[in-house]
Formats: sequence, C-alpha cells, structure tokens
Amino acid sequence: MIAILDFDVGPDDGGVALNQLLTEAPDVRAMKGNIAFRPYADPLIGTRVTLVHEWESREDFAAYLASPAFLRSGEKLRPLMAAPPVSRRFEAQLIETLA
Repeated sequence: MIAILDFDVGPDDGGVALNQLLTEAPDVRAMKGNIAFRPYADPLIGTRVTLVHEWESREDFAAYLASPAFLRSGEKLRPLMAAPPVSRRFEAQLIETLA
C-alpha cells in the first residue's frame, strides 16, 4: 500500500508542518508494516508539503490512521492547512528492488 498526501499551508507555515511530520517519523517508521515515511517540502510549490509512505498491508495503514502519531499530527497540521488535503492511496506490487 502506498499513500501520497499533499497539502498546502500558509507562506510561513511550511517549516512548521514539515517539522511536525519529521517529529512523528521515528514513531511511524517503528509501526508494524511501515516500509517508508517520507515528508517533503515541494521545491516547485513553496506552500506545499507532500508525504509519501508505504505500508505492507491495508490493515497496517488503517492502524496508522488510528494511531496517536496520526492524531497528534492532525491536531497540529489541520489548522495550518490552506485547503483540504488530498490523499491518494494505491495498492501496489513490488516488481523489483535495484541497488
């Protein structure tokens, strides 16, 4: 399962939003089924924050959505959002990993 979250914040709030996600990252990465949790500031849209995360299963992702880390982030991020967030969720099959 791959989820991509995009949201826009005020011109001075990008760092605050990104720091909140980075603060929660260790807890989320330690959750059962988490493969990746990568928050980014969009270099092309200065007010956009993107979060890409991967999960082993829908159940693991659902547990994340019910977790204290998700709730904490929502409490801090929602007031910063300039518009509703857009979350795209994909079921994906790994074809190969190249190193």
